Amino acid sequence: MTQDEVRYGTQRAAAARNRAVILDAAHDLLADNPNASMNEIAKRAGVGAGTLYRHFPTREDLLLAAYRHDVQRLVDSVADRLATLPPRQAFERWFEDLAGYIRVKHGLGEALHTAAAQEAINETYEPVTAAIGQLLRAAERSGEVRAGLDPGDVLLLMGFLWRIPPGPGRAEQSRRLIAVVFDGLSPDQPGDDDRSGTRRRS
Repeated sequence: MTQDEVRYGTQRAAAARNRAVILDAAHDLLADNPNASMNEIAKRAGVGAGTLYRHFPTREDLLLAAYRHDVQRLVDSVADRLATLPPRQAFERWFEDLAGYIRVKHGLGEALHTAAAQEAINETYEPVTAAIGQLLRAAERSGEVRAGLDPGDVLLLMGFLWRIPPGPGRAEQSRRLIAVVFDGLSPDQPGDDDRSGTRRRS
């Protein structure tokens, strides 16, 4: 390997590290404040403004990259969640994480309506519903949710997470509402209405 190739490889590795720390810093700051500035994100990442703007020329570029990064991290976390927690608890924690990640989407503001933003949101739909499908199947096998639930329906149902306003009680409200939803997803109990809408007889 030539000296130029070594230097080029080192530069690429450094650039990849810088991009990763910028995205991590954006995730942390935007979770607390969707209006965090580019300068604040650069400072948290420990990089100069020039480095930040080389990777992300505009705020929208950074927000969309952070959104994609967070969604991929969330999708990749399913196996670990299921390996360490009972299926329903893993599912609930996963949606709590989603509630945190979606704050980046709030931070897009008016940019949410641009073609680039819609493309980013659309391309993450399939990986997210696939992850929900994994969690549903695990919870079905354990008898913690009813069989036959559609991942897209569950994602739509959990859309209330997008609407919870920022504030000190946001996390607790998210947990309460998630618990209510999962009570509704639980298998029917004797005495509940059956799926035809009629009361079961004892």
